[in-house]
Amino acid sequence: MKAEFYLADETAQAALGTQLGRLFIEGIVYLEGDLGCGKTTFSRGWIQGQGHKGAVKSPTYTLVEPYLLKDRPIYHFDLYRLADPEELEYIGVRDYFDNNALCLIEWPQQGLGFLPKADLHLTFTHQSSGRKLVIEAFTPAAKAALQQLANS
Repeated sequence: MKAEFYLADETAQAALGTQLGRLFIEGIVYLEGDLGCGKTTFSRGWIQGQGHKGAVKSPTYTLVEPYLLKDRPIYHFDLYRLADPEELEYIGVRDYFDNNALCLIEWPQQGLGFLPKADLHLTFTHQSSGRKLVIEAFTPAAKAALQQLANS
């Protein structure tokens, strides 16, 4: 299943992230797009949509930022600075992908071969003054969340 959205500004990006964060609470999510397309802004909305009250910073230098919400872990990855996908083994990446975690992974192409398949794949592109977002859902839970999002 696939759906497209137009996001006029950062507020719209964070708001849609918040909506999706209330509908899809566990699984693997890939976020792709050029620098400055809003992947982190969208992730911030998603994490806050699940109840996080504090700041949500970009994990560009740490590779992963953990959040524990509602007895459920959220791991926000940014693999932009990853030199070699094998580096993920050194940080114990497999431990993050347990059954009840939400893993938001920016720049997943940097970790090819070491990441599990995505439940949701989000692709951001610049479009006039805003962003176009294409969301693809691959699992039943992801498809149900995307259907609800598209109908709201």
